[in-house]
Amino acid sequence: MSNIVTTHSRSIARTYKSYYSVVKTFGHDLGLSTAFRQWRAGPKSHCRFIHGYALAIELTFCAPTLDARNWVINFGEFKELKLALQDKFDHKTVVAEDDPDLEFFREGSRIGVFDLVVVPHVGCECFAELIYDIVETWLTSLPHHGVTLSSVKVSEHGANSATYRREYV
Repeated sequence: MSNIVTTHSRSIARTYKSYYSVVKTFGHDLGLSTAFRQWRAGPKSHCRFIHGYALAIELTFCAPTLDARNWVINFGEFKELKLALQDKFDHKTVVAEDDPDLEFFREGSRIGVFDLVVVPHVGCECFAELIYDIVETWLTSLPHHGVTLSSVKVSEHGANSATYRREYV
């Protein structure tokens, strides 16, 4: 069944492609308490210091059609994904792999001061991209009918957030 439709309104033919979208949110209340620092921040920026947020994550999924239940995606299937996000961000100290003090953080993790996760880059924008990759991998493990991940939004708090989208061409 095609979702490309041509309509005629006032003698004007218009063609459009339709799709459905839904949003799954893992809110600040989930407690993805993450500490990190942006070591590349300048000397006048407080972001160069270790600081943390209870991150909120908003995932937008799209599909050209609904499944047999008239859903884009079954929200009951998110338990495994939630565990993967908790494993990466919940009560973790997240450090960039090129942080000049990486050995210091590794030693702190070794002696049990914090639970270290090393990622390519840190920051809200980079976390959104990292989560996109995690979710896209998870999505391939599900039976679906053309469901795609449209965007990932990561919020540090109500005033700061970043969104990552990927368009395949």
